[in-house]
Amino acid sequence: MSRKHPVIVVTGSSGAGTTTVKRAFENIFRREKINAAVIEGDSMHSLDRVAFRAAMAEATKAGNHSFSHFGPEANHFDKIEETFKTYGATGSCKRRYYIHSDAEAKELNARLNTNLNPGQFTPWEDVAAGSDLLFYEGLHGMVKHERVDTTKYVDLSIGVVPVINLEWIQKIHRDHAERGYAADATVDTILRRMPDYIKYITPQFSRTDINFQRVATVDTSNPFIARDIPTPDESFVVIRFSNHDGVDFPHILNMINGSFMSRSNTIVVPGGKMSLAMEIILAPIMHRMLEKKQG
Repeated sequence: MSRKHPVIVVTGSSGAGTTTVKRAFENIFRREKINAAVIEGDSMHSLDRVAFRAAMAEATKAGNHSFSHFGPEANHFDKIEETFKTYGATGSCKRRYYIHSDAEAKELNARLNTNLNPGQFTPWEDVAAGSDLLFYEGLHGMVKHERVDTTKYVDLSIGVVPVINLEWIQKIHRDHAERGYAADATVDTILRRMPDYIKYITPQFSRTDINFQRVATVDTSNPFIARDIPTPDESFVVIRFSNHDGVDFPHILNMINGSFMSRSNTIVVPGGKMSLAMEIILAPIMHRMLEKKQG
């Protein structure tokens, strides 16, 4: 961990909703004039889109039907750890981008003078000097594997983990809307990823400082036929603190109508108040972190 160069991590599975937490942080960064160096988790994959598909085909041919983006074979776990460690020590590190779309390709190619396509990585480059902190959002922010332990270099970790049926509904709908995948193809992906999900994704949520878990209040018993995603107003968010010393629960309960305590370290808020809850909870933590950095 680093007092002078803090590292903040938001970790969660594909379709879990980590983007919502990222936006809450972006609002805080903008309001508090915090200059954050951003690392996207997809940039730490070890295979681009074409190489991944080829590797998956080879794995399937060899009888391995669980090859996935969640496991060590398709990721640079060591580079995630190295990035956090280097930034915490020096306030600098290298990063690259994974290009998701034609729009991203156009923007990045113009800036980098490259000719890359969606599914490829940009070259590694130095993070601009003078950032206040490092912000990572992706699959493996709190991963441990063999000699790799990213948790040693993280100052604040946030887990985003809807109940599993809701997570699957969100992924099926997102993959169809944004990537044009048929539901059957997404279900195949979910099934193929399950062993790595259990081994590499789920354990991270026992290591995070704060977890945000959305729980639907409507029937999600068969996520594979759900016609729509439960709305925020059709859900609650369970917020668990691993260490609740210094957490002003009375203030949070007073600020968020309809919230309540379910355990001594857990508060529940209406789903429509999730973004508000994040900012109320995270802003004071950011203040304390930056005060220590300047002290």
